[in-house]
Amino acid sequence: MKAAILEKPGVIALCDVARPEPGPGEIRIRLEGCGVCASNLEPWAGQEWLTYPGEPGGLGHEGWGHVDALGEGVEGFKVGDRVAALSFRSFAEYDLAAAEMTIKLPGALEGRPFPGEPLGCAFNIFRRSDIRPGQTVAIIGIGFLGAVLTRLCSEAGARVIAISRREESLALARSYGAAETVPMDDHWAIIEEVKRLTGDAMCERVIEAVGKQWPLDLAGELTGFGGRLIVAGYHQDGPRQVNMQGWNWKGIDVINAHERDPAVQMQGLQEALDAVATGRLDPEPLYSHRFSLEQLGEALDATRDKPGNFVKALVMIA
Repeated sequence: MKAAILEKPGVIALCDVARPEPGPGEIRIRLEGCGVCASNLEPWAGQEWLTYPGEPGGLGHEGWGHVDALGEGVEGFKVGDRVAALSFRSFAEYDLAAAEMTIKLPGALEGRPFPGEPLGCAFNIFRRSDIRPGQTVAIIGIGFLGAVLTRLCSEAGARVIAISRREESLALARSYGAAETVPMDDHWAIIEEVKRLTGDAMCERVIEAVGKQWPLDLAGELTGFGGRLIVAGYHQDGPRQVNMQGWNWKGIDVINAHERDPAVQMQGLQEALDAVATGRLDPEPLYSHRFSLEQLGEALDATRDKPGNFVKALVMIA
């Protein structure tokens, strides 16, 4: 099969490698596509604790496609089923997934891309955020994740204040239900604007969806007394400092919303599947750029540089 290999920082090679064989409890998937995640950018840039080259298909964990072969003991699936899976080598023509980490896609999604992992992640973050009607929720960073959370929070009856750098992102947030938008350009100006919008009360919930130090600092400032700060950004480039004095004084709850329990991950995936299949959530406007497997390097660069109206890249394989 063809598989993309991260040979070294900034270099992808498309290689012919052995097609994997499913073991007991595993499913082999002939991939249609795989989403590109912002978490791919640190290996792409290079970090001293990483080793190169990576595994064939490595970095790809947002794949969907058709069941191609079944390992021993797998029940409930058949060859030809269209599925999404939580697997880890999906920048390739085939990947293996545990049957219990695979979900069937209904006919309502036929022909439509379904990068299940980030959609499921958004629903798990939403659940951990405990959004209630009438709350004011600030969402810092309106990319794919921030846009989906904007829709879910506004649908739940919250007033969403969307904060992001690009005007295209703020327009996207408005289209997904944000009541207010604030440019993410000046730390103190943002704080003063949120004070104005909330009558100095600040926000019952703040979701940080960037993964950098400044947005985390800003999130603490925007959280009101007794509120909840939800860390949805993926902080992977080193330690963080936090204003513990401020957090302690306000008595806020801090939630790290990245789930590692497989059962919880699959719960989010099922909730996302139900929402998209029934039309409650339409993520397709967020799939702004599509690339071939041969163009994976370009897809990673676009994810980093965010040209034009960029939201999320999909690598289309079959």
